[in-house]
Amino acid sequence: MKIIQINSVCGIGSTGRIATDIHVAMQAKGIKSCIIYGRGEARSCDSAIKVSSKLDFYSHALQTRIFDNHGFCSIKATKLAIKKIDDLQPDIVHLHNIHGYYLNVEQLFVYLKRNPQIKVFWTLHDCWAFTGHCAYFDFCGCEKWKTECFSCPQKNSYPVSNVLDNSQNNYQRKKVAFTGVKDLTIVTPSRWLADLVKQSYLKDYPVQVVNNGIDLAVFHPRQSDFRVIHNLVDKFLIIGAASVWSPRKGFDDFISLAKMLPVNYRLVMVGLTPDKIKTLPSNIIGIHRTDNPIELAELYSAADVFFNPTYEDNYPTVNLEAIACGTPVITYDTGGSTESVSAEHGFVVAKGDVEAVFEVVKNLSLQPFAMGKLPVSFDKDNFVDEMLALYHL
Repeated sequence: MKIIQINSVCGIGSTGRIATDIHVAMQAKGIKSCIIYGRGEARSCDSAIKVSSKLDFYSHALQTRIFDNHGFCSIKATKLAIKKIDDLQPDIVHLHNIHGYYLNVEQLFVYLKRNPQIKVFWTLHDCWAFTGHCAYFDFCGCEKWKTECFSCPQKNSYPVSNVLDNSQNNYQRKKVAFTGVKDLTIVTPSRWLADLVKQSYLKDYPVQVVNNGIDLAVFHPRQSDFRVIHNLVDKFLIIGAASVWSPRKGFDDFISLAKMLPVNYRLVMVGLTPDKIKTLPSNIIGIHRTDNPIELAELYSAADVFFNPTYEDNYPTVNLEAIACGTPVITYDTGGSTESVSAEHGFVVAKGDVEAVFEVVKNLSLQPFAMGKLPVSFDKDNFVDEMLALYHL
């Protein structure tokens, strides 16, 4: 048995760690496994194969900025990826994020269709696979993806195009490329995304929901000196974390909440750029992005509550991580966010209802929240077992 996973990154970020978790589990079972990836340095995988270069990455990004043709560049990198697949002759190819400026998706899927003996799994971590441009469409309320994309209202969002709108052509090319694979199973981390897939041109494929898991050896209540260092011992502490803080991730709502809170509250935002940190109100502490999971777990553990004001999301692992560290979560009624936060572990409020968030925070400061038992589904080992069961291993 040989299995190849393909993802934009390897061992870093949520999708990169998901790929390496599966890889490590397969190695433990004596199964030959490798990860083909596009950018950055590989972690936690001794058989990773990088197919893209910085030059290719920037060339793909530049073409996307001008021509809005994300996913249809990187011909050389894709040929290398296909050659590696041919050399290794895998039984299974497991796709993750095939967007990210490193692959030509048409080339890849032509190859997969020509090799029907390969069983294909495709974990969708967002909605890009069935739109003409965007990775999410909730924020702008667009439903063109159900029939055909055109005049994209999010042309300037990831993957950003500053010039042309090619969403209609992209939609048709992706539809032709992604349909018709003989043995393909789509995997989604949330029921929300599974329901969207069933309304898209991917609806003829079987869809399996497998919730993402986290490393409970890392994410658990930890001792932290964060409050002492920042003179917050007597403050009610609210933390939020995002890889990129933007209006879609609720940056403006975090600022609005800060303005509503009295002096005995402090907020922490993890994942900010130096420029954004300079613009923060005095009661918000800004922290650069960290790829150190233990440091992140210490931050979660130091907080009284975790606030995730995302307007678009699939199944955010930050919610799971905070809960595993003993910290209740406030999240918006967004995508798969509600599936990750039960009444035993936090609160779900309407999108943009900062007043409701303020009331929850005020009540929590008066009466600490009694956290329920951690669900078995949070454990990455449970997630990996479910994935291996789909492989029939």
